[in-house]
This record gives sequence, C-alpha cells and structure tokens, in this order.
Amino acid sequence: MFASFKQKFRNWAFSRTSETGTVTLTQRRIFIIPTKQGLILCGVLVLMLLGDINYNLSLGYVLTFLLTMMAVMSMLYAFRNMAHLQIRAGRAEPVFSGETARFAFHFNNRSKLSRYQLCLFKTGESFWVGGQPVIKFDAPAQQDSEVIFPLPATRRGWLQTGRMTLYTEFPLGLFYCWSYLHFDARCLVYPKPLIDAPLPSGSSPDGTGKRSVAGDEDFAGLRKYAAGDALPRIAWKAYAHERGLQVKQFSTPLGEELWLDLADAPDRNEEDKLARMTRWVLDAEAQDLRYGLRLPDGELPSNNGIAHRDECLRRIALFNLPQQEQP
Repeated sequence: MFASFKQKFRNWAFSRTSETGTVTLTQRRIFIIPTKQGLILCGVLVLMLLGDINYNLSLGYVLTFLLTMMAVMSMLYAFRNMAHLQIRAGRAEPVFSGETARFAFHFNNRSKLSRYQLCLFKTGESFWVGGQPVIKFDAPAQQDSEVIFPLPATRRGWLQTGRMTLYTEFPLGLFYCWSYLHFDARCLVYPKPLIDAPLPSGSSPDGTGKRSVAGDEDFAGLRKYAAGDALPRIAWKAYAHERGLQVKQFSTPLGEELWLDLADAPDRNEEDKLARMTRWVLDAEAQDLRYGLRLPDGELPSNNGIAHRDECLRRIALFNLPQQEQP
C-alpha cells in the first residue's frame, strides 16, 4: 500500500513538464514530512503526555508542551528555509563522452534571512535520498549563489538533468522539507575522440588540406603596430577607443579543401566512425586547416575556427539519434 501511495504521489508531483526561466518556491511546491528522528520524538511526547496524565505531573505537562512547541517551530523553520527561493538553470558547456558535465544552478535569496543546509540531488527511484550523490550548500541573504551539479556523460547526444530534488532538514533534523525541480537544462555530449587517427588525404596533391596564410582576402584579426606597416592597414577605430596603435591582418586560403567524410572512416562500428570523425575535426582545427564535414544526412561547407569546429562536433554528436533526442 505504501509503495502504491508513493508511486501515485510521484506521478502527481512529476506531472509538470520541464520548466524554463526562474522558478519560485511557493507553498504549493514545498512538501514536509517528519523524519525518523521526528517520528521517534512524536512517540516520546505521546508517552510523556500519558505519564503526565496518569501521575498528574504539572512540571511534566510544561516539559511535554515545551518540546511539542519546539517540534512545531522546527517544522516552521524548515519551511521558511526554502520558501520564496528563486532558482534558475544556467548553461552547461559541452563535454566529451566519458567526462563529467557541470550543470550550473543559480539560487537567488532575496530575503534578509540566510538559508542553511540546503541539499540538491538527482531524483532516483527511491523516495528518500538513498545512494544518490548530494550537493550541500548555503544560500546567504540577499545574494545569488551558483551551485555546480556534476553528472557523468556516458554517451553522445543531449544529456538532461531530469528531475531534481531540493531538500533541507534544518534546523533540528525533525522534518524533511523538499521540492521537485525539472528544468529544461541540457548539455551536449560529443563522442569520445580516438587517441590516434591520422587525417584523411585531402584533394590537394600533398593531402595537407587548405591552410590560412598571410594574404589579402579574409580578415584575420589585429596585431600591434610595427615600424614600416602601411598606413591603410592601421585600425583607426581601435586607436580612437584608446586600444593602442594596431594593424589589421588578412589571410588567404592556400591549397585545396580537406573533406572529413564519414564514408572514409575505416571502422565497422558507427560509434567508432563518429569517434574517428571527432578526432579528425579536433586535429584539423589544431593544424589550422580549412575543412568541411560530410555526413549521410548533409554536409557542412569548408571553413575553420572555433565556431566551425563546434558546429561540426554538434552534428557528429547528434548524428542518427532518435528524434526525441534532437534539439
């Protein structure tokens, strides 16, 4: 019967879809039940009350009601320790499979009361904490506290936090006060790159792909002014913003394009092919090559740079995944 009640309660509590933006913990989102210590204290108070009635102990009544009032105030303080906290999920940086994703949660305590002994863990099958990893922290008064929650990234694609539980047993551990959180927060997990995977031969005779060298076609950034630099190359806008005398740099593509094609990967397993493609992208970017990506579901024109690398890795990470795991 207890298991059935627990499942019905979880289904009701988890009926909300994932949330975006800022969540405020109101009384409708906070639940309280006594802990084991609280139930033991309740039993002791009942026995004390029966003894007071039986022996007509005036001081016993005082002690019993004093402890009862302490327990009631403990429940009130447990609720107040979480009430009106504002929570939002931050951005998680992409990681490679096998690493640990770091999800950031921001707890904004706008009240003048500090919140103590708050705990956050990923909701599992157990109603209680069980063996789940727990992050413990405090939320100082009138401050925004950032809490980093680590989750292992075991496979490529989108890693979601899922349902989280925020709870506290402050101040005396007599009551378990908790709330459920389900943010639409996720982290992109790239395939784990192979340790050694030589780049495929490009379409140029030497197979080096297309490199960016000094030239006059594409803007490549700024550098400090040196004697003899042409005046038209000086970045006058940067000089006007008191950033010093700087010179514009340009680059020209050299050689032929290097295409990273999934069909060129010699591996038999698809996941091994994607791991090799990940290594190719990282090595091509490290060598400053201009490279394109070719997958069965489309291709990405050749380019280079951090943004191009990230887009290539994103397409590799999401390749041939079920529709529900796509962004």
